[in-house]
Amino acid sequence: MKGADVLIALSTPGPDVIKPAWVKTMAPKSIVSPVRIRFRDLSVCCEGSGRIHCRDRPRDFPNQVNNSLGFPGILKGTLIVKASKITDNMAIAAAYSIATTAEKRGITPENIVPLMSEWELFPAEARDVAVQAMADGVAR
Repeated sequence: MKGADVLIALSTPGPDVIKPAWVKTMAPKSIVSPVRIRFRDLSVCCEGSGRIHCRDRPRDFPNQVNNSLGFPGILKGTLIVKASKITDNMAIAAAYSIATTAEKRGITPENIVPLMSEWELFPAEARDVAVQAMADGVAR
């Protein structure tokens, strides 16, 4: 991890799966995203370091990333056009909607993804998913 710009880790939950000392060796302003890993120890080494840390839960940390940002818009867009399936391109369209919404309102290290309360994400996401379903030929 020494000098790394990004860490995305998927592992069994538990302490010391990723050691805080390892994170401290990463590049300045790096991105740390441990999924399902005990994060309290890692958040301490990210604080004040310029690192962006993302988390799938709990809400007491900034930058929570979970399926609640994608699910409503993807489902609605799929249903609007009666798509026969959800394609990878449709999911990618939803990801771009999430990123665009965040960019429009401004991004800071403590706020890189929209919150559930940013309702404008969901109609835009549904629209983008529906348009992509038509482009992929799965809309009916």
